[in-house]
Amino acid sequence: MGVARTAAIEAAPTRANDFLVLAKIRITSLVVVTAAVGYALAPGRFDAAVFFALVVGTGLVSAGASALNQVWERDTDARMDRTRNRPVPAGRIMPSDARNFGLALCGFGIALLAAANPLTAALGLLAAVSYVLAYTPLKRRSSLCTIVGAIPGALPPMMGWAAGRGTLDAGAWALFALMFLWQLPHFLAIGWIYREDYARAGLPMLTVTDPDGTSTGRQMVLYSAALLPVTLFAGSLVLAGPAYLGSAIALGLVFFACAVRFARAKSVSAARWLFLVSVLYLPVLLGMMVFDR
Repeated sequence: MGVARTAAIEAAPTRANDFLVLAKIRITSLVVVTAAVGYALAPGRFDAAVFFALVVGTGLVSAGASALNQVWERDTDARMDRTRNRPVPAGRIMPSDARNFGLALCGFGIALLAAANPLTAALGLLAAVSYVLAYTPLKRRSSLCTIVGAIPGALPPMMGWAAGRGTLDAGAWALFALMFLWQLPHFLAIGWIYREDYARAGLPMLTVTDPDGTSTGRQMVLYSAALLPVTLFAGSLVLAGPAYLGSAIALGLVFFACAVRFARAKSVSAARWLFLVSVLYLPVLLGMMVFDR
């Protein structure tokens, strides 16, 4: 009994950590931040209860959708070096347990978002459904999955705006466009870095079907070029000041330069630089948009 009890106690933190892996805490944290930014930028009075419902509900929905995604992708995850040790393909968590965990988180999250308002809940449901039932299966069939997957990723700031404003106007759509365009070079960079893994799993990502990187580089350049005017337009709608304007231009030019560098070099090193810049770009840009108003 003593040995069994000790083993159970030692296993508990590991199992808890596995459920945190299912929730993709780092990605979920970014999703919550972008929703909070949308709320902060929306015209209106701050309501602590609504804000709490928004951030917790958004986090739960994002975590639940991530868990359901891993249940669906367990077979392909098992064939990829960077994902084969995830809890479900590694066999540490049963698919049924992960599915129930994901559904419960999504259900509680949508209920909390409904406490903010029905529009926010509807957007949260759309984000979860489009991520799990559209993007996830499309990954096995078409390189267009990246574009489809950018839609649920762009919805959280709209959710924040809807929670604060109760409606979706030009500011909400501008934030959606900003997030949508930012994600595409970001995920194409990831796709190039891990393209051998994706090929091994049989996933027809653009970076797999475009072996010389010409189309990948062209799309990175186009999306990063389109992002710059969108950031300026979004800033004007939320009444951001000159410091934001200067930051948006500088950040946009650096992002664009990294995309051009990849388009010329088509190397893993250039993709890593673009990925790193994209990771730094978003929090700095959104932070300046919130604080320079």
